Amino acid sequence: MAIRLGKDARLYRNIALSGMAVMVHVSSVRDVTLGLEAGEADATTRGNNGWRATMATLKDASLEFEMVWDTADANFTAIRNAFLTNTLIKLAVMTDMWAESFNHGLYAHWMITGFTRNEPLEDVITVSVTAKPTYSVNPPLWVDDGNFDLIDW
Repeated sequence: MAIRLGKDARLYRNIALSGMAVMVHVSSVRDVTLGLEAGEADATTRGNNGWRATMATLKDASLEFEMVWDTADANFTAIRNAFLTNTLIKLAVMTDMWAESFNHGLYAHWMITGFTRNEPLEDVITVSVTAKPTYSVNPPLWVDDGNFDLIDW
């Protein structure tokens, strides 16, 4: 089945320092949003019969998610520490289980650029996280099949 429910999608963190990826499910997240956009270049000419012509340039990604504030959760601690120390974190935003062949999503080295603590009166404390791909020898990778090995990621 090609249609997926959001509750079945997964956010993963690669805990391997080097070599083959070791992906762990970040299960304490709530809503996850992966924003993908491309910059634009104006390619309009007089020959376009009065219409603008646009070409896509560099792609941009933004990952936003909410997670429960739980200092006993290793994923929470890793994401918080990545923010506090300005270090990259390896995350994959996938449609399903990592090893499934119908999995799709973005794998990248991310910089946590937002870490907002939310304290609602009648709910648990949460944190709203924003992440963006960062400089790395390994560029972001769109995955159309979860069955592959990520070497040195």
